[in-house]
Amino acid sequence: MSTLDQIAPAALSNEEVRRYSRHLIMPEVGMAGQQKLKAASVLLIGAGGLGSPLAMYLAAAGVGRIGLVDYDVVDYTNLQRQIIHGTSDVGRPKLDSARDRILEINPHVQVDLYNVPLTSDNALDLLAPYDIIIDGTDNFPTRYLTNDACVLLGKPNVYGSIFRFEGQVSVFYAAEGPCYRCLYPEPPPPGLVPSCAEGGVLGVLPGTVGAMQATEAVKLILGIGESMIGRLMLYDALAMSFTTVRLRKNPDCPVCGEHPTLTELIDYEQFCGVPAHDNSLYTADAGDEARVQGMLPEELRTKLDGGADLVILDVRDPHEWDISNLAHVGAFLIPKGEILARVNELDTATDLVVLCRSGARSAAVIEQLAGLGFSRDRMWNLTGGINRWAEQVEPSLPVY
Repeated sequence: MSTLDQIAPAALSNEEVRRYSRHLIMPEVGMAGQQKLKAASVLLIGAGGLGSPLAMYLAAAGVGRIGLVDYDVVDYTNLQRQIIHGTSDVGRPKLDSARDRILEINPHVQVDLYNVPLTSDNALDLLAPYDIIIDGTDNFPTRYLTNDACVLLGKPNVYGSIFRFEGQVSVFYAAEGPCYRCLYPEPPPPGLVPSCAEGGVLGVLPGTVGAMQATEAVKLILGIGESMIGRLMLYDALAMSFTTVRLRKNPDCPVCGEHPTLTELIDYEQFCGVPAHDNSLYTADAGDEARVQGMLPEELRTKLDGGADLVILDVRDPHEWDISNLAHVGAFLIPKGEILARVNELDTATDLVVLCRSGARSAAVIEQLAGLGFSRDRMWNLTGGINRWAEQVEPSLPVY
């Protein structure tokens, strides 16, 4: 691979020879291959679910320089899948705990930390010094930004994504095959695809997908095997099945096609219609929330204490209702997917407060109801959802 062939081997110490001995006795790796791994540099976008196994396995494999881009802090909700962080790390910057774990695994690794959001202003500068970029993000604006920056810089982009029980893996490298935009020319409509925070993810899933991404990165550095360039791996954990789909380069792709029209980075939040950077447990989709009126949990508590005649509609799924609910203050459940079929259970003449986990689905439901003739002036989105209610009004309820 042209750009990776330029990696100059780095000498190994006697301690490193012993450390990597199980690599060195493999003819596909050998001393020359391990020296290339030591000389290689990889940038990980995200130190979360995918970034955890990626950083740990790449460090163990002997990749000499690992960069991490993340600006989040460790939260209890991360620990179910983000195995590079531990319970004692809760509240620490993810980069700090990730660096400590990487160096514990392999002190010979250089770890570069970038405690900033990846944006159109800094992406080219951050990505430029690295041989391989690995996408471990969980939102569409950053995926498109990473893809476009890699195309403009001529870098391979090892892609992975996860949701509930399913994962995807590919290598997007415009010099030899398609890019992410060739597969997904346009992002999905805002709100159509829930985030992992809204939809959940099996804890072991990022371990499987991240390990496959790490495998692809090592293969690219060593120049061995058949890479995932031009192929997309679809993994179904429930069926324990792997399906490979062949991908073709789109000659009309705006960034890597024969006549590209996108020659510089753009505003990706505007392009995708959703925010890229948010750490909050209780943030709603910015587009829907901006169009509906909100009510803070403290305000709802005050109104209920004052005897206000309000209908409280919970639009989460039944298994979420089992985690926590506001039935004790009169809330009732109609899941978002059943709203249209059960709209007759709602009265247009009542004042309606709609809630979900964080505020995204409830804002979307208010938009649905407004389209069916319900008055916007008589509907409120519970800002921050039941999680914010638990944080600020009723601490006895769990936050999830």
